[in-house]
Amino acid sequence: MAQKGKIFVVGFGPGDFKHITTRAVEALQQSDMVIGYKTYVELIQDLVSAKSIISTGMTEEVSRAQEAVRQAEAGSVVSVISSGDAGVYGMAGLVYEVLIELGWTEATGIEVEIVPGISAINSCASLLGAPIMHDACTISLSDHLTPWNLIAKRVEAAAMADFVIALYNPKSGRRTRQIVEAQRILLEYRSPDTPVGLVKSAYRDRQEITMTTLAEMLEHDIGMLTTVIIGNSTTFFYDNKMITPRGYQRKYTLGDEKQPLRPHQRLKEENEPWAMNQETGAARNGFATDPNANRIKPSLAIRPQPKPKKTSLEMATAALAMVKGTSTVKVSPMRVQQKIESIFELAVSPGVANKFFTPLQMKTLAEVVGEEGTMEYTPDHQIHLKIPTSEPEEITTKLSEVGFLLAPIGDVLSLKACDFCYGEKFDSIPYAEEIQEKLGGMALPKTLNIGFNGCGMACYRAVFDDIGIVYRKSKFDVFIGAKPVGRTAHAAQPVVEGLEPEQLIPLITDIIDEYKANAHPNERLFKYFKRVKKILHFTYQDMSSKIKVEPAPCGD
Repeated sequence: MAQKGKIFVVGFGPGDFKHITTRAVEALQQSDMVIGYKTYVELIQDLVSAKSIISTGMTEEVSRAQEAVRQAEAGSVVSVISSGDAGVYGMAGLVYEVLIELGWTEATGIEVEIVPGISAINSCASLLGAPIMHDACTISLSDHLTPWNLIAKRVEAAAMADFVIALYNPKSGRRTRQIVEAQRILLEYRSPDTPVGLVKSAYRDRQEITMTTLAEMLEHDIGMLTTVIIGNSTTFFYDNKMITPRGYQRKYTLGDEKQPLRPHQRLKEENEPWAMNQETGAARNGFATDPNANRIKPSLAIRPQPKPKKTSLEMATAALAMVKGTSTVKVSPMRVQQKIESIFELAVSPGVANKFFTPLQMKTLAEVVGEEGTMEYTPDHQIHLKIPTSEPEEITTKLSEVGFLLAPIGDVLSLKACDFCYGEKFDSIPYAEEIQEKLGGMALPKTLNIGFNGCGMACYRAVFDDIGIVYRKSKFDVFIGAKPVGRTAHAAQPVVEGLEPEQLIPLITDIIDEYKANAHPNERLFKYFKRVKKILHFTYQDMSSKIKVEPAPCGD
């Protein structure tokens, strides 16, 4: 019987070796393979003894979880790493989701161990002082997977309830408005002078700590590596520390050496008049205001909320009961239930060689996308659709009927062809269409674009795609391994000139098959070519710039 593998989901804390738990180090050193976001892999690489390390980019969480499960099922011990705690906006839940899709059970499946770590709310709080001394919550402002309207409701509810709030993922290069809206909501319930702590890269080399206020926090640098901690109405600054009282003034006199109440007396009902009566479930009035209000300026104190007015429905129900002579039926509030919405994602284009949309096609797009969906035009000559629906087949049928070419979105093969001079240079179009038919949409370790040009001018920049194909003098030239994006982008390596047309499809298929079988998850073709040094019988040549260019990671 084949040996079962194991998955460790490891939270390694803020990144400093002193704050990684002993169990996390043990898990990393027991692992045959470590999988994680490349920045996180770099942080802990000195602790890793694994034979294989797979680092992936931002937003590639699903592929990491899937690869971890595949390797564990093949008998390997795998560590999937997360900064902070893997169970707080980390990889733990996603690994379980992938396993559940495969029918995994704890009794019969591979072993999974979640190794806890220090989450950002805790590590950042320790650098600020003691801001999390009372009820607190964490809210991620990333709306990639959660609707913004729901996030806004959570921010408002936390603000209204006077929680200390830790905002994760507050801002990125593309998401700049969310933190502005969060501040606006908070200012409706909190004083502009509410203490705020900004901690960037806690316990790492580039650590930055900023003490500010709710009104002025946007004047400071906030990014994806920043955790924003917003105090409650009692939080205050003292000697460059951010402190939230626990309410000890209610039971103790902090300045007195001898406390007026002995330990066994402090929990008696007469000494906690604000507490809930354990028999009736009621609490005495007059204690709605914050017990620490006298320690801070009045503008920051929680004020008693006025008794809410009855809704129209409640008044109508009461009136009807009076007319009928019956007792009033209590109107139960709606239960909160955020449904999980199904989003259908796909790409559409007019065709391989055709770049013209018809009015009917545009009308159909508008109809199927509706008010709730989105359309995004891409540089790959496709329109990406995201449509809330439970009936994707109905949508694909409508789009196909008006002549759209449909393709999946994600880590798949896409063909990007020129317009063949509006169809005048048509000799190579059948080969482009055959590639699309046989290989288009194939699932791969990473997105792969095949650029196809119908003449030697290569005006659609096929040589800057993962695989470039140029039709010239009735034959084909083939290029492999362009680095298509970034400040260090470069053209692909020419590997064949004058390839006979009947040899094109078999050659491209063999290249794709080798890449699919051997590449790491999230490894682009140029990285794979550079790592293995040979694809089929083509030897790798370094096509990168010989002038040293400073790397610019995401967020710079």
